[in-house]
Amino acid sequence: MSINNPLGAQLYTLRDYPAAERTARFAALAAAGYGAVEQPRDDSVPAEQLRAELDAAGLTVSSIHAKPAEGFAQAVATARALGTDTVIQSIGRRDVWSDADAVRGYARELGELSRRLADEGIRFGYHNHEFELAELDGCSALEIFADALPAGMVLEIDTYWAAVGGQDVPALLGRLGDRVRLLHLKDGPAQDSEAPMTALGAGTLPVADIIAACPSAEWHIVELDACATDVLSALVDSARWLFDNGLAQRTVIA
Repeated sequence: MSINNPLGAQLYTLRDYPAAERTARFAALAAAGYGAVEQPRDDSVPAEQLRAELDAAGLTVSSIHAKPAEGFAQAVATARALGTDTVIQSIGRRDVWSDADAVRGYARELGELSRRLADEGIRFGYHNHEFELAELDGCSALEIFADALPAGMVLEIDTYWAAVGGQDVPALLGRLGDRVRLLHLKDGPAQDSEAPMTALGAGTLPVADIIAACPSAEWHIVELDACATDVLSALVDSARWLFDNGLAQRTVIA
């Protein structure tokens, strides 16, 4: 199995490493076969500096996480500086997911942001946590939300939080269809939000089935929110597992 874009890593995974180790971490990701990163909602490093460091490591940027409603111009500027055309809403409102009309209203609210970003040449997407997966009117609230989004807006499905939210993740992806353009790949016990995650292949999620269920995904992005072992080692092990199982293609550094 192959995808058009290289395997990515969410830089939130590496947030606890000292800043002085950043270039070494980027080199380690590239050596492990990653070709891209996703920038978390973090402006502690100037985007131009980060782009130069990523370029030096041979890494591109798949997307950035942001909250455009709280900083529209900054989100646009950061995306442009990092060379990506995709901005992802990192976390949504928690107060709307128990009422279908409120969910649709929130989709319209974000849809307006999507249209504004499209005018800037930027695609907007939404990243889920577990709370959007509550059952509502016979399906998940996230599905009601997805149906109400404008055509140009996409989904980044965090497969681990979907599982924590009680979903059969491959089935959910099948129902969401080609609206899903980015996948967060994670593994672990998927029992609650507190248990540490693991490298891919060492947990309970059917990662191969998840990938197969979403042929529309343009980007596969590995992330560990928390891990009982060294997170960089877990990223390296995750990439190796994907490569060994034919689920991703290694990026070769020229």
